[in-house]
Amino acid sequence: MTLSIVGWCPRSGRVGMAITSSSPAVAARCANVRAGVGAASTQNITDPRLGPRLLDLLEAGQSPESALEQVRAEHELIDYRQLAVVDCAGNADAFSGKRTLGVHATAIGDGVAAAGNLLAHLNVPAAMVAAFERLTEELEPRLLAALRAGIEDGGEAGPVHSAGLLVADQVAWPSTDLRVDWSDDPISELERIWLIWAPQWRDYVIRALDPASAPAYGVPGDLGR
Repeated sequence: MTLSIVGWCPRSGRVGMAITSSSPAVAARCANVRAGVGAASTQNITDPRLGPRLLDLLEAGQSPESALEQVRAEHELIDYRQLAVVDCAGNADAFSGKRTLGVHATAIGDGVAAAGNLLAHLNVPAAMVAAFERLTEELEPRLLAALRAGIEDGGEAGPVHSAGLLVADQVAWPSTDLRVDWSDDPISELERIWLIWAPQWRDYVIRALDPASAPAYGVPGDLGR
């Protein structure tokens, strides 16, 4: 049903996640990032409240491990949930409840964690973490490559139909927030959208913070400033 990865880049300090699912609009419910804090995925019979709660606990100074422990203690339906979280120091952890669907697994690496349910086999999250750790480029391509590696290693037991890529930089809003809410090939579509967005995301941050120095908008009627 859902496959996700959360990751942190030590060079830039950026944090983010990528996710895909057989369900529609998965990123709208399951993806959470906060600049200077971390990223959290909440999936498997999703409770969208859990991702922001994990980030609140990280922001209050807890580690991913202790944040997960507290959420597990607070939430009476935790056996239905699957969670992954990384902070901006590169610490990561993940959890699968006893009632997680089908074949399910998690994997944790250096600044990265992956989780999946209804998988083709148990090694899929580990393949995602390995792919993320092999690469040294910008965070978004690493997350996308990890998502692709999970699918190529077997992915879910059935087809996926939605995907999302969410990354936080140093501003209060996500610097990358891309979604494919329904498609027969959502990961390829997400990769295509990223190639459009990649040369522009920094410009949109500048436009918010300092419009006078931002690059031209490149739309009809834009005569420059």
